[in-house]
Amino acid sequence: MKLVFSARALDDLVRLREFIAMKNPQAAERVARVLLTALQRLVDHPQLGRPVEELPACRDLVAGTYVVRYRSTVERVEIIRIWHGKEYR
Repeated sequence: MKLVFSARALDDLVRLREFIAMKNPQAAERVARVLLTALQRLVDHPQLGRPVEELPACRDLVAGTYVVRYRSTVERVEIIRIWHGKEYR
């Protein structure tokens, strides 16, 4: 199974990392590792996240204090968005 990112998800990763790195570069590295580990788990377990009621094809995975919205098919897991749990979405 292949892991792919939407353009918005890639923007989210950059935005989150830059925000954290402004205050604590080491924390930004830790957050990046937590997120990447969670994303890799989705390759083996694409049903790991909880279904999104208003978007039946999507699921949300909580990774630490972050939420990863994704959808999966037989061939791939597509990461749609990533945000901090305290952000309004």
